[in-house]
Amino acid sequence: MTNQEHRYWVRLAQQQDLAPGLNALVGYGRPASTPPLDEMWAVRRTVTAATDEYLDSLTPEIMKSFFQHDGRPLDENIGTLLLRNIFHYWYHTGEAAAVRQVLGHTDLPEFVGDTEAAAYRPEAG
Repeated sequence: MTNQEHRYWVRLAQQQDLAPGLNALVGYGRPASTPPLDEMWAVRRTVTAATDEYLDSLTPEIMKSFFQHDGRPLDENIGTLLLRNIFHYWYHTGEAAAVRQVLGHTDLPEFVGDTEAAAYRPEAG
């Protein structure tokens, strides 16, 4: 997940490479690896700090626009990439829940939370 965030929100959005070699180490399609946990946590903190700064700047207009790569716009706009990133988190959250079930854990959460408190309320008028 950190690799995807680094690619979208740091490299494409901010033209920075805060984690050189991350994609080669843990990127999509790469062989499974177990890099040192403390190093990965450090990379995660660095990438998510830069990611948060960028995501906090997003507006609906920005989300309709497209990142450029090699002088051409990507196929998906920034809003769609954000959804892809969210869905990626959900996918791995589901995997973790499945592993917990297989391991016999009990009292696992069955619901994402209080959606009443976070209900979508469009502005009036």
